[in-house]
Amino acid sequence: MPTSKTSKLNTNKFSFYLIVAILSLAAGVAYKSREMGLTTTLSDSVKKTAVTTFFNATLMTPEGTPQAMAQWQGKTVVVNFWATWCFPCREEIPELIDTYTTYQAQDLVIVGIAIDQAEKVAAFSKEFNINYPVFAGEFDAYKLAEAMGNPQGALPFTVTIDRNGEIVNTHLGRIKKQQIEKIIQPIL
Repeated sequence: MPTSKTSKLNTNKFSFYLIVAILSLAAGVAYKSREMGLTTTLSDSVKKTAVTTFFNATLMTPEGTPQAMAQWQGKTVVVNFWATWCFPCREEIPELIDTYTTYQAQDLVIVGIAIDQAEKVAAFSKEFNINYPVFAGEFDAYKLAEAMGNPQGALPFTVTIDRNGEIVNTHLGRIKKQQIEKIIQPIL
């Protein structure tokens, strides 16, 4: 009988340590991607397909109004995929707001596409005073992010498209204003 209790106790300890190790690894990966971010490289054909997919998309505002992404063709567009529950996303939103405020007069558009429910996106947008166009894409947003070079579905994910409709940068993980400026200033 004591052997069974000891065995069960060892199994419980092992499970506990395994869970702690997995959570620690996940936290480390999240921290690294949040701090460093990863610039991904796409082939020219994938870039063309991604841009076409984006500009052909129609997404819903949090209030339920459909909007065509084609309305921003000919502008510099920073597409940011995010979610209300994503901590690095929450950290970068104030910098995206500031970037939009600084550069919108130069035909920069930041488009926030949430992989989230419309009600949550509406409340979050109001709380953070988001000043750029925001959409609640739910599963469609996930498919669009995948088409634009993010098959992992990790968030945040940011794609920059120049005035000619070409992807000039894709960034997986938290992005900072200085990083965005380095990408957009030569193409504004």
